[in-house]
Amino acid sequence: MVARWTDWKSYPDAYHGESIHAPVGPGVYEVCDAVTREQVAFGPATNVARTLSAVLMRGKASRLSYMLFSRPKQNRGTLEYRAWPTATLADARVAANQILDQREAIFRRLVRA
Repeated sequence: MVARWTDWKSYPDAYHGESIHAPVGPGVYEVCDAVTREQVAFGPATNVARTLSAVLMRGKASRLSYMLFSRPKQNRGTLEYRAWPTATLADARVAANQILDQREAIFRRLVRA
């Protein structure tokens, strides 16, 4: 599967009428802290845009996400997100598993070095 990640985008400010620009359909998402590059959330979703919105609301996101790290609410100004749109949720799950496998392989190589 060829990587199809969108560019990293900062979380929008809903107060100013901005919205999340992500697929309103199945895909894989990733959220990280822009300063530390620490991953906050990652996983497949049936509706990427809705799931990215839910990441900021504690509790709701944990049901929707494949792998969500439990921590206090982040300041949305420091979070960035990206998405990998897919045709179906099954494709999103396959893509997420492949991404995780690739990251584990890289980590194993780094640990051995």
